[in-house]
Amino acid sequence: MDRFRMIFQYFQSNSESVMNGICGLLALASVKMYTCLDFSCPCLPQYNRAYGLGIMFVPPVILFLCSLILNRQSLVMLDEWRRPQGHRKKDLAVVRYMFSSIMQRAMVAPVVWIIVTLLDGKCLICAFSGSMDPEKFVGFANITPVQLEQLLAKVPCKDDELMRNNTSHKAVSRYLRCWSQALGWSILLILIVAAFLARWLRPCFNQDTLLQARHWSNYIDIEQKIFEETCCEHSRLFAHKCILHFFESMRQEIKLHSFNLPRQGEGDEGEEDLLQGITDQHQVNKLLKTWYYEKPPLDVS
Repeated sequence: MDRFRMIFQYFQSNSESVMNGICGLLALASVKMYTCLDFSCPCLPQYNRAYGLGIMFVPPVILFLCSLILNRQSLVMLDEWRRPQGHRKKDLAVVRYMFSSIMQRAMVAPVVWIIVTLLDGKCLICAFSGSMDPEKFVGFANITPVQLEQLLAKVPCKDDELMRNNTSHKAVSRYLRCWSQALGWSILLILIVAAFLARWLRPCFNQDTLLQARHWSNYIDIEQKIFEETCCEHSRLFAHKCILHFFESMRQEIKLHSFNLPRQGEGDEGEEDLLQGITDQHQVNKLLKTWYYEKPPLDVS
């Protein structure tokens, strides 16, 4: 139990590192999911594009939402953005910093999925084989427009009977795969260059604003954790007091069953100190409402 408690405390105190690890795991999971995916293009003119683009863009949306759900800071950011002004001034620079940090982590797995699909090329071939210009390829002459549409739609299906006797499907497939891989490598290069420039040009800008935003972003996260821990401790003590009061009228019956209850006044002083005088439901609700609507200013002098 102590080991699990230490692991849980480590996760709480190193939430940023944990989120980086979770984003990396989601990225690896996206690659594993795609390699295990049984991609089967329908090879029908009216369904190819929807299927190909759906495989390319629907899983990234799911991975993006999963990243937001797993990122605790997304809820902290929304709470900070939506909370009333109260006695504490809201700093939009901190909210923007948290939003940027959340988006950067949440986009890792979706971008990896899109790049992997583009480098593989199957999705793009399935989605756009029916849009190719037949004049660029040999083997599509002397056929009706309907047959041409069906033939182009069956390019991704190598085992189809129409494709076995047609040599042009390989040319169309290679053409689209080249474009898909070129697009994938281009996106990867752009992202790497953007990350490189952001990394090396950051010291050229004003650093004090960035340090302040990062500091108060961490503070808001830690403050929320400590508040939740304090609420849990208070709830435990409050429940303990309520249960003792409930069983107070049954003391004689409990004594007959050899249960040992603390005598009146034993341990009450320490619990009262921890309860801080908050001893009924109305006071607890008022405290929570005050915390939300009138957070105290960041001044402990």
